[in-house]
Amino acid sequence: MADTDLLVIQTGGTIDKDYPKRQGGYAFEIGDSAVEKIMRTFRPNCSWSFRTVCRKDSQEITHEDRMSMLEVCRESPNTRILISHRTDTLIETAQFIGSHRLEKIIVLTGAFLPYAFKGSDAEFNVGFAVGCLQCLTMHGVYVTMGSQVFNCNEVCRDDVSGEFVKKFTSS
Repeated sequence: MADTDLLVIQTGGTIDKDYPKRQGGYAFEIGDSAVEKIMRTFRPNCSWSFRTVCRKDSQEITHEDRMSMLEVCRESPNTRILISHRTDTLIETAQFIGSHRLEKIIVLTGAFLPYAFKGSDAEFNVGFAVGCLQCLTMHGVYVTMGSQVFNCNEVCRDDVSGEFVKKFTSS
């Protein structure tokens, strides 16, 4: 496999939420992978494979789910991995995987609005994440949202805006 080959891992979250399919349904459901749909549409200049680990809201992600993500990352021959994740616990998952110091480049991204919604940030975030995966050279785990990329240990959520920002550290 070439170093530009990507593994895409689905875990669910807002990016994958879709309108209810059941008659009389009122709650959004985790649907098929938005990232897989996006990748098929914009066809990045690299080969990629796809794997679903879970289809959950990120507030339902368990330690066992994170262990499953870690094992898929660890066992994959790919050195560049994209994980789609809901934004609520994306940082915790990124830091968990990052604490295991795999010799790979792993990027987690998500969306503030489901891919199925008009005006969603999903396509931009996925495209940016794929671009980062092809350009980053240091092994590690990164978070990409909007047009920013963060080391997993240097990112937090702004309490007011909910945006991902560089973690403030005092010197």
